[in-house]
Amino acid sequence: MRARLVHGEALTRYDFGTSHPMGPGRVRYAITLAEALGVLEQLEVVDPDPTVEELVTLVHDADYVQAVREQRPDRGYGIGTTDNPVAEGMHEVAAQVCTATVQAARAVWSGEVRAAANISGGLHHAMPAATSGFCVYNDAAVAIRWLQQQGAARVAYVDLDAHHGDGVQEIFYDDPSVLTVSLHESPAYLFPGTGYPTETGVGAARGTAVNVALPPHTGDQGWLRAFDAVVPPVLAAFEPDIVVSQHGCDSHRTDPLTDLELSIDGMALSYRLVGELAERHTEGRWIALGGGGYSPLHGVARAWTHLLAVLSGQPVPTSTAIPERWREPFGDLAPETMGDHVDPSFTPYSDGMDPESPVDQAIQATRRAVFPDLGLDPEPY
Repeated sequence: MRARLVHGEALTRYDFGTSHPMGPGRVRYAITLAEALGVLEQLEVVDPDPTVEELVTLVHDADYVQAVREQRPDRGYGIGTTDNPVAEGMHEVAAQVCTATVQAARAVWSGEVRAAANISGGLHHAMPAATSGFCVYNDAAVAIRWLQQQGAARVAYVDLDAHHGDGVQEIFYDDPSVLTVSLHESPAYLFPGTGYPTETGVGAARGTAVNVALPPHTGDQGWLRAFDAVVPPVLAAFEPDIVVSQHGCDSHRTDPLTDLELSIDGMALSYRLVGELAERHTEGRWIALGGGGYSPLHGVARAWTHLLAVLSGQPVPTSTAIPERWREPFGDLAPETMGDHVDPSFTPYSDGMDPESPVDQAIQATRRAVFPDLGLDPEPY
């Protein structure tokens, strides 16, 4: 079963204008680079289905949806703010993104393919009745709710965006059948101001919200060490039926909106690690989404090309030269290779904690907050 990419021109229209960080071109650059490197040939690329607007109401309030549909500025709903300005056709475009993510989920859950992606998706900040952080509708949450309706008993959501996956966490915060895991820059320094380790879920869902809040300027070694110390054990304890992952690439060192300092090499490794976890725990059932990322050439284009290559089962070496025909329109602004010439290897946390390390302090705060509720030992050794 080949992996599938849901993509078409309709999905590139999620656009708040050329002066907005969520401007045109981000997804197109990734698709054209993947095409230039032959990655798309290894995937089944399908057009998005016609929009099913009812899907949006799986998680979003009807009054809010109507306000978006009418393009009605409403600060209570977050419509018409600097982050989320009124934009022509945003209801239709955002609903199309939700439909495409559900389409990817359907392909995986039905067994048509082992894995599927919608890199135009991953709009993880949208709340049931509010836009937030450039996100109008929360396609990840919509797809998770749809999967639950189809019989998925345990869904694991893994969010690797530099910003906390607050919308998805909020929607499932009291739902023990959904595990939300987010690695992000500490909310003490970055929007949306949530995602502290102490946010672990409520009631029967306590322990199913997992937050790793990393200090600014964390690079590959620290970020991957944190991932390894938290994500594999909590997924193993949760025993999911399917993995939904969000791969916002604003953690790249060139991104203008965040303070994390990952390389493309480290990010590509993280995609392989998520794929391996899906293979280990769900027989490869994996839905991969895009998300944030505001360095279009050095960050977004290369990162999501790597994501699609990993999804296809044929990763692209980070030493690979980028074809000149792709670079030519951008001149000296374009990267030359598919990596940053960095070794992303890291020392596992299980080898010992450094109490002076801010990264290790963040890791241990998360483990102590949530591991006992999952029947895990927070101590690394």
